[in-house]
Amino acid sequence: MKFVLTLLGVMFLTGCQAMDPLSGAGDPHARWWELGFSAPPYMTVWVETAAVEDVHGKLIERVNSGGASTSQPEDGTESARGWRRVGVGGMPVIGAALPRRVFVRWQSIVEERTYRAWVDIPDQARQVMHDSTARRCPEQPKEPSSYSAALILGLAPGGVIQVWAWDSCYRPIKVARGQAELEPLGPYQGQNEGRYAYKISDESKRYIERFGIPYGSW
Repeated sequence: MKFVLTLLGVMFLTGCQAMDPLSGAGDPHARWWELGFSAPPYMTVWVETAAVEDVHGKLIERVNSGGASTSQPEDGTESARGWRRVGVGGMPVIGAALPRRVFVRWQSIVEERTYRAWVDIPDQARQVMHDSTARRCPEQPKEPSSYSAALILGLAPGGVIQVWAWDSCYRPIKVARGQAELEPLGPYQGQNEGRYAYKISDESKRYIERFGIPYGSW
């Protein structure tokens, strides 16, 4: 009897997938979603720490740290103005359900300032994250759905935060925006004698000397 019920269950699921070719239910998926960080070209960022509070109120600390994804295209244009590129991927947020809010404290190397903020994550973002693994891309229905849902925080000078979630077609969808405050204790909360993770690069210096820091464009 147990075998018959199991077989009926499998047949039911198979039938549902056949009726819905965009279902990602049978595709391989990671257990946890990912959190990553991005910065405009030349506007180097060092993330000191990040934390997540999920929809159940569970707090996951020290989720991610290190350099945010960025670039130095050397193409002679104002490439740092606006968001032309968003980094992909990040670190899995082990133990967390979908996020309610995210904390990040980071160093803006080009400004020598340290920022901190909690960013509220709206329902829209969680829906995009859910659908990215639950649904296949309509433009490529034969391709598996995303292996992992992902949330990317863009960190820019002035403490600007942009938030993207990757949709089922691997496109970044802007879902939130935040404004950080200055960390009064400075880099590493005063535990490193005021020193930053590293010095501004020669490439960033040349870019800023030519174009400046495009405040207000993010």
